Amino acid sequence: MSDEAPWLVVGLGNPGREYAANRHNVGFMVADLLASRFGGRFGRAKRTQAEAAEGRLGFGGPRVILVKPLTYMNLSGAPVVSLAQFFKIPVANVIAVHDELDVPFGQVRAKRGGGEGGHNGLRSMSKSLASKEYARVRFGIGRPPGRQDPADYVLSDFSAVERKELDFLVDRAADVTEAIILEGVEWAQNKYHGV
Repeated sequence: MSDEAPWLVVGLGNPGREYAANRHNVGFMVADLLASRFGGRFGRAKRTQAEAAEGRLGFGGPRVILVKPLTYMNLSGAPVVSLAQFFKIPVANVIAVHDELDVPFGQVRAKRGGGEGGHNGLRSMSKSLASKEYARVRFGIGRPPGRQDPADYVLSDFSAVERKELDFLVDRAADVTEAIILEGVEWAQNKYHGV
């Protein structure tokens, strides 16, 4: 971890009002909450297809650039790598916040590196960054019910029952993201994985 370089937190999602409440857009939801926590405002990032907000965690804390790519999910990597290069952010200081089919709804998991599990946003980031060694905040959405196609499931809105817990879980995912920045992935895993 670099103490000097800022952190790049990428909320993965799809742009457009029709996608706003989809399971696939939980990364955007977490990014919005993080921006509100440190008084950042999203604006169009120069020279790339993304919205970005800047701020610091706590007084004099680490500098954080929050990103919501405005490409669709499967092209997320291009704006991520251009911002990482512009701000001179090493891969070790990149965090992707994303929906995760392989984690049950109600759980948030932290990890560094690993596969993409069929997630097109992660696949695009790994390819563009030429590395899988960025941190991830995996927001569990669980597997689709019955025989529903996973692609349709992730592009559907959270159920009424899930929405009752959604604000709490988005808040927890924001906490996990901050914990990774301040204390590291392993610390975040120890604190939040048993919850």
